[in-house]
Amino acid sequence: METIYDWITVLIYAGLVTRFLSQAASDDGGDESILHYLVASVACAVANWLGNEGHDAAAIALIAATLAFIWKFIWPGRRSPPVS
Repeated sequence: METIYDWITVLIYAGLVTRFLSQAASDDGGDESILHYLVASVACAVANWLGNEGHDAAAIALIAATLAFIWKFIWPGRRSPPVS
């Protein structure tokens, strides 16, 4: 863990793991697909790689896009109740 990108992406990833385990252990299960977690995890890895290679603007943009993706598709309580 040498760069700020290492720290930021590992923190995001740790949050994803915590959310996934919390969702898996709950009775209602949630409606996120495991693919949502895969997309966000791969985006963290790519953003970290870009940042470590010196492509700061691309890394920052991808981190921001990853956080927006998590907010939209994974974050609890952000969805409206299903319509009957």
